[in-house]
Amino acid sequence: MSADFWIKAAQLIVSLSFLIFIHELGHFFWARVFKTRVNKFYLFFNPNFSILRAKKFNGKWHFEWFKKNQPEHLQPLLDANGEEKKDKKGNVILVPAPIDELPDDDWRKYPDSTEWGIGWLPLGGYCSIAGMVDESMDPTVTNTEPQPWEYRSKKTWQRLLIITGGVVNNFIGALIIYSMLMFSNGEEWMPVRNAYLGYDYCTTAQNYGFENGDIIKTINGVEPERISDVAQYIIIEGKQDVTVLRNGQEVNITLPKSFGESYLEIDKDNPFMSPRFPLVIDDFSDNSPAKNIGMEIGDSIVGVNGKAMSAASEIRDTLANHPSDTVVLSFVRNHQTMQMPVELNEDGALGVALKNPALFFKTETKRYGFFASIPAGIKKGFSVLGSYVKQFRLVFTKAGAKSLGGFGAIGGLFPSEWNWTDFWSLTAFLSVILAFMNILPIPVLDGGYVLFILYEMITRRKPSEKVMEIMLNIGMFLLLALLIFANGNDLIKWILKLIGK
Repeated sequence: MSADFWIKAAQLIVSLSFLIFIHELGHFFWARVFKTRVNKFYLFFNPNFSILRAKKFNGKWHFEWFKKNQPEHLQPLLDANGEEKKDKKGNVILVPAPIDELPDDDWRKYPDSTEWGIGWLPLGGYCSIAGMVDESMDPTVTNTEPQPWEYRSKKTWQRLLIITGGVVNNFIGALIIYSMLMFSNGEEWMPVRNAYLGYDYCTTAQNYGFENGDIIKTINGVEPERISDVAQYIIIEGKQDVTVLRNGQEVNITLPKSFGESYLEIDKDNPFMSPRFPLVIDDFSDNSPAKNIGMEIGDSIVGVNGKAMSAASEIRDTLANHPSDTVVLSFVRNHQTMQMPVELNEDGALGVALKNPALFFKTETKRYGFFASIPAGIKKGFSVLGSYVKQFRLVFTKAGAKSLGGFGAIGGLFPSEWNWTDFWSLTAFLSVILAFMNILPIPVLDGGYVLFILYEMITRRKPSEKVMEIMLNIGMFLLLALLIFANGNDLIKWILKLIGK
């Protein structure tokens, strides 16, 4: 695998590890506030053994490296006749055994102290809270009486804060990251109107009336400030009335309500629009046809075979249709227009590198002091959340479902070179997504437990263990199905890319 893959994978693991850590820390914080025991707090999962285990007891910290996990200290549950009780499958039901008989150096003798650790499977992490009935329906919990230090013995409002602590931490974490990015980097953007050559549009946009070179003036009567605003209004929010400037004239375009779905079906991997820029030579490749005929760095190509062209994309596409042919280029050098024939290579290319497009456009920059960056970061976080909530509706369309991605798609968001600004921007974005997805009212997710607690608050009674078991099993099935589907989409895309389709 290439170095790019490993760099992206490393960024993904570091980012998700950070987000999971602060998420679980939210659960841990509120559990300890309400004097609830937290049995284990682990970064990464640790089936069978752990890379690191740490626990404080008898006044000092104890550490173990690469050790097998200790089994739970359990004993059979006995009925009134002293017989071992069994579950529906015929297995003996186990419950916690007295800890007094354990030796003083046995970590299990100190359940009031949290075991901290690092697992070996970097797919998440967990915070194991005492007395919490989860999808495992642990019989050591369900078959014993609630204890004062357990989650299940706490008041409903306390349990609500413990459950929502992870989501709140993720969202607050995103706001802090955005604020720090505002403070360190500020904001820089190119206003939509500043692309003086107009824009190149994706296939879907052209199918519904846009033409390359159009400049969007208003969307539903509002002038978009940034290119990201255009995608927000048209694709995510579904606004339909667009006015563009075309060859000096205003033209109205009315889009269908299903435009966003059509875009995802055809162009989900392509930008809705990209600014057009002139083709100015910045460097030459080896055996460059352009260099061989005497063209120089700084020359600006403005036409092919007598036809005037202003945009690099238009010139590039025209040349690509003439592989190994001779064409006549028109170009400007020192304010003078010149013409020269050139024989293109077998790809229909000139063998030139283009001047950085960003240098052609006037941008706007806003800097923030420390205190001003805080409200700016908060505004940015809520804006990202609002945008994600709005686009979530597209997930329930056929095209939206096909565009779902798993770990591969998320990893693909990261750049192939480690850049801390990009890393933290994406981490903040993923933190907002993690907060939103976790609060959805699906059993197994935090939002599902919130639903159970709200039901208890309203009805004044807890859901039965049977109902909990059924709902949690349904939630687990839905979550696994979603993971398989999303990562299956990644696999299909990878295979299609591999075979060149």
